Amino acid sequence: MTDTNDDKVTHFGYQQVPWQEKQQRVAGVFRSVAAKYDVMNDLISLGSHRILKRMTIELAGVRPGQRVLDLAGGTGDLAIKFSRLVGETGQVVLADINDAMLGVGRDRLYDAGCGHNTQVAQVNGEHLPFADNSFHCVTIAFGLRNITDKDAALRSMLRVLKPGGRLLVLEFSQPVNKPFAKLYDLYSFAVWPRLGKLVVNDADSYQYLAESIRMHPDQDTLQGMMDEAGFVRTEYFNMIGGVVALHRGFKA
Repeated sequence: MTDTNDDKVTHFGYQQVPWQEKQQRVAGVFRSVAAKYDVMNDLISLGSHRILKRMTIELAGVRPGQRVLDLAGGTGDLAIKFSRLVGETGQVVLADINDAMLGVGRDRLYDAGCGHNTQVAQVNGEHLPFADNSFHCVTIAFGLRNITDKDAALRSMLRVLKPGGRLLVLEFSQPVNKPFAKLYDLYSFAVWPRLGKLVVNDADSYQYLAESIRMHPDQDTLQGMMDEAGFVRTEYFNMIGGVVALHRGFKA
């Protein structure tokens, strides 16, 4: 007999949960933290997430007139920058599965004066509702680890890219230095939940964040998954000693 999704289990942090349940649980996490998501990102990353996103934008190579899909775009950090790069003749789609995060992102886009060349879409990354060969660039920053079926999501991203288009995945990964990894473990498990409790009155969501990072594929495994999905010329760049990695691949 073949295994169905109804029978399968996956991880939610360190917990094993039914395959179909993870999406709902992740949604609850982000509804809880949406209002102060940017504040918490600054606190737990000591501001470094802004530098990492800037590097992602530079490696994306987006030009005027292009179409960009920013998946798991959350509060719109990347989408705002891409909106200015694609200009009047281009378009940016800010997409997220979570309605609360998407609401914050939509408001930020309009406040930044980006309403003229952006769209907002609530989508499931595993089944993107866009036509084949629609985008020059797809980005997903700190969102892939929350997707249940990552292989399906990568295939869906490849499908909507134009030939020659590129995918950039910015995500927490595995530190390459063992002593540093131990310090990072101590910091993330001891400090993040306490900050979550203090700032958003939610320690559990940041405990999940720390756990979900450890369950995410490491650098080489994710590169292999991109290769298997059909991307070519895949590569990755370690940042902060491998705490974060930026993966890039192209559609042939």
